[in-house]
Amino acid sequence: VPVDGSHWLSVWEVLDGLRQKGHEIVIVAPEISLYIKPTKNFVMKMYPFTQEELDGNFQAFSQDVFEEGSFLERVVRIYQWSKKASAMFLSTCTHLLYNKELVRHLEESKF
Repeated sequence: VPVDGSHWLSVWEVLDGLRQKGHEIVIVAPEISLYIKPTKNFVMKMYPFTQEELDGNFQAFSQDVFEEGSFLERVVRIYQWSKKASAMFLSTCTHLLYNKELVRHLEESKF
């Protein structure tokens, strides 16, 4: 279950090596992501996460980062954004774990 960003980019090489050795690779990812895209080399199992959720979080972060203010104000804004990002990650986990159809499939296939 990869996370978008550098974690995914780092794991890509490992997964490709496993695939070349004959392993079947199943990737569980949100429908909307920056870097995780379906390919012919992997089996993709996706769960819902809307583009609006992703865009809203990135837009809020970009506004907060470039907003002027004292050092303390900027630290507080970054802390608040970190809380929002944590909520977004929790939301993706919730979408995954409460997707009964996907979880049933993963259990049945001994994922």
